[in-house]
Amino acid sequence: MAEAGIARSELIVGGQKSGKSGRAQDLAQAWLAADEGHRGLLIATAVATDEEMRARITRHQADRARQLPQLVTIEEPLALPECILRHSRADTLVVVDCLTLWLTNLSWPGHRVQLPAGQEPPDPPRMVDALLDAIRGAPGPLVLVSNEIGLGVIPMGRDVRQFVDTLGLLNQRVGRVCARATFMAAGLPLFLKNPP
Repeated sequence: MAEAGIARSELIVGGQKSGKSGRAQDLAQAWLAADEGHRGLLIATAVATDEEMRARITRHQADRARQLPQLVTIEEPLALPECILRHSRADTLVVVDCLTLWLTNLSWPGHRVQLPAGQEPPDPPRMVDALLDAIRGAPGPLVLVSNEIGLGVIPMGRDVRQFVDTLGLLNQRVGRVCARATFMAAGLPLFLKNPP
């Protein structure tokens, strides 16, 4: 699926402000410009848990609306695998931004997304397996953004160390099933797997 330089699936990893979301938006822009029948969809996983996060989400929404108005946004903090499969089509590029916040929503102690009454909390290992199945089964192109948070010192605190490990393992598994993997640093891509 090398149309417009887009891989069938691509994992984009990097640190804070490394250019991950920018690359995903550039890929979406190229996809949309390549054919007037192409569509673009962003699945946003962030949840506004405080004022700073609310402001950050609002800023991202405004930036996307200004830079890429034809990219439709859906907010889905938990049911990501189902959302990918529901919206993926051969003519639709789906961007997931980001896996880090999705994993946080699933598993971070004290940061639980409010569930509807009677709904059981998600099982993170089962959800990760479902995500991998969704990546493999998506009929259209897919771009997934995630943070690389394991490059610094070993964090203080058991919960933080466990999250860093869990995210690193998630990134490894997603990287293995994606057709392309890209590491972003200083706004520049380093292709780890299947360069364009």
